[in-house]
Amino acid sequence: MSQYLVLIYGDPSYEAGSSDDVMKGHMKFGEDHGPRIAGGNALQPTTTATSVRPDGAGFTVTDGPFLETKEALGGYYLIEADDLDEAIRISKDIPMPAGGVEIRPVVVFE
Repeated sequence: MSQYLVLIYGDPSYEAGSSDDVMKGHMKFGEDHGPRIAGGNALQPTTTATSVRPDGAGFTVTDGPFLETKEALGGYYLIEADDLDEAIRISKDIPMPAGGVEIRPVVVFE
């Protein structure tokens, strides 16, 4: 069994918990796929982000996300699946009213 990080992107003006339908959708997702979910959380709005970048002399720390975009990272699930095809099938059940998801296999270091 492999692990996949599913990054949920959407409208940066959306705040977690602001829509009953989306919250109900995540609750249903948890009920339907509970044994395959190894973790997950919603993120605070992008206005709470802090970016850290190397600048050659050290690091620059700034308020806000790295880029201004139409879609921002809003949360994630860590799921366990037999393969990418199964991870895709599971991810299609994640509520995403505007935006989409990115699925990334987790590297296991031995």
